Amino acid sequence: MPENNPLVAVIMGSESDWETMQRAHKTLAEFGVAHECRVLSAHRTPDALTEYIRSCEERGVEVFIAGAGLAAALPGCVAACTIKPVLGVPLAAGALNGQDALYAIVQMPPGIPVGTLAIGSPGATNAALLAVSILANTRPELADALKAHRAKQSEKVLAAKLPCD
Repeated sequence: MPENNPLVAVIMGSESDWETMQRAHKTLAEFGVAHECRVLSAHRTPDALTEYIRSCEERGVEVFIAGAGLAAALPGCVAACTIKPVLGVPLAAGALNGQDALYAIVQMPPGIPVGTLAIGSPGATNAALLAVSILANTRPELADALKAHRAKQSEKVLAAKLPCD
């Protein structure tokens, strides 16, 4: 969903991360939030990453979602280039299955914060929902949509029937 004036930028370090990060894309799309998704690497394309973040700010991006596995440098690099909120999604990869990425993102040094979500698909979905929540502070239509989404979740739980019922 590329947009000329996206509100959210979803960034991942490699194309293989799309399997997880598409959850953020789909969630943002469900809420009708203008966003775009890009593959840029903190290690392999640092100059392009920096330029992209600058262009996002010029185009009105208000929240960044960055997914990264292993060393998980991407969310911190994004945060170093902007004062906008950065939401980090640790991706399950390598021998530690995302725990190393979780620690790398959550242990940002004081002064350069990154909001850190759960490992994998739940984190990607929740990062998008958190981005919607941030945007909803100034957009009543998103606040209403978020309230409706939560009400639907409640209804689903309350309607659950167990085999023993």
